[in-house]
Order: sequence, then structure tokens, then C-alpha cells
Amino acid sequence: MIEPVKVALCPNSNEVHIYARNGTQWTQTHVLKEHYLLVTSIDWAPQTNRIVSCSQDKNAYVWTLDTATSVWKPALVHLRIQRAATHARWSPLENKFAVGSGDKCVAICYFDEENNWWLSKHIKKPIASTVLCVEWHPNNVLVACGGTDMKARVISAFIKGVDQKPPPTAWGERLPFNTLCGEFESPSSGWVHSLGFSPDGESLAFASHDSSITVASPASGEVISVRSPNLP
Repeated sequence: MIEPVKVALCPNSNEVHIYARNGTQWTQTHVLKEHYLLVTSIDWAPQTNRIVSCSQDKNAYVWTLDTATSVWKPALVHLRIQRAATHARWSPLENKFAVGSGDKCVAICYFDEENNWWLSKHIKKPIASTVLCVEWHPNNVLVACGGTDMKARVISAFIKGVDQKPPPTAWGERLPFNTLCGEFESPSSGWVHSLGFSPDGESLAFASHDSSITVASPASGEVISVRSPNLP
């Protein structure tokens, strides 16, 4: 049996709505209610079928579908942040996720089987302001982040006991947690809104509020920026 196409979205509220496609129509199947302030980000892990959501209420939840009851059950994540969570993304292996925040940090979250909950470790330095976007490197260890300090960074999110040592990349070989592997400034001091790695992980692209797109390739040392007539 082929599963219907589904999508999760937030209608500018504290709820997550799930829709399933039925022919040419979209039907609402679930409403996830656990946050009490605006939901800021949602990411659906395709292999494990888990959803992570984060909110201005400084919380994140991992939602797992109980197939017997068809109910999405939330698990609170121990984020330990004092300001709003802004952006969440699952890692490629779906055993971790990253949550950016207004607390000048990125929380790297992983499951603690012994205590049956989601824990986090914070990437703090040298982040100097609100993190607006996060994205994972294909090796499941490096994470890129950008925000209102006008910089995009590549930092190690290696968790001992969770990750295997990755092969060397252009970003470095020894990658203990919170190792800064690259730092790139927006050409005209714009907030970094979005970023992503190339499929091979050897380059990073980011878009910022100064109408620019920048591509950094550490192997060659090239950093190329292209200006656009549009904002951001």
C-alpha cells in the first residue's frame, strides 16, 4: 500500500497541522498541540517518520506516530535555552537534530536511551547573536549556522557515543565538539537567513539580507558572492 503524500505546517499559531493528499485534495489529518507560543520551525524525518517542532516558547518536541492509535505523541526536548527557539533540522542519519535560538547558541540534540529523553549540548562560541538558520553537512557531524551577527559558520557537532569518527573533509580532520571549521561574513553586513551544503559537502552557500548569495569552498580557498536586486 502506497502511503499518501503528507505535509506538516504551522498556520502562524502555536499548532502544527498535518495534511494528507487525497487525489487532488488536501485533507487535514492531525493537529499537534503542545506549544503555547508561535511555532517557528518544523522538520519531518523521512526515514524514522518523526517530526521535530520548535517555538518561541523556548521548547522543542519530537513527535512520534503511534500506529496502533494513529496519534502523534510528543516528547519534550531538554533544550536549556532562555530565549526563543528559531530553527530546527534533523541530521542526515536522523539520530540528532540542531535547534538554533535567540540565546546565541545552537542546541545539538540526541536521544539518551538510558533515561528515555532528548538531551542537548550547546554550541556557543563564537556565535554572537540570534541564530536564524541551521543545516547539516552530509557527514552527520558538521553543522552550519547563520544569523543576525552577519556571519555563516561551520562548526563540529560531534557527540561522543552517538557519532562515528567521520573521514577527513575540506573542513578539517580532527573535529571535537564545538570546533570552528569555517567562518564567513556577509558581504555587506546582512543577516544570514538561509544556508546549505553542496551534495558532496565540500562547499557552503548562504543567502543574506544584503541581497547576496555567497559560496565558500575551503579546499580552494574561494569565497564568491553574487548580488541580487531583491531583498533578502
